[in-house]
Amino acid sequence: MPGFVLLVRPRGDDDPTVRVGFTVTKKIGNAVVRNRMKRRFRALVRETFPDHAIAGADHVLIGRSSGIERDYVTLTAELTRALAKLSV
Repeated sequence: MPGFVLLVRPRGDDDPTVRVGFTVTKKIGNAVVRNRMKRRFRALVRETFPDHAIAGADHVLIGRSSGIERDYVTLTAELTRALAKLSV
């Protein structure tokens, strides 16, 4: 997706817990910009993951430089679409 990269890896254990990690590199911007992007990712996860996450898997959201300019509704739709592609 243009705003982020989503990596998902099933853990292989019998625990259905969904785990999430965030990565935003210094290439994206200074600390203020990186922290803002991570806050947006956390909000996206709280809103999207209860219905669409893959149970028993680790999810990692990697921020891209165009992610900070994208509006929240677009990021939500992209994350939902990415999770739908992975769950098939």
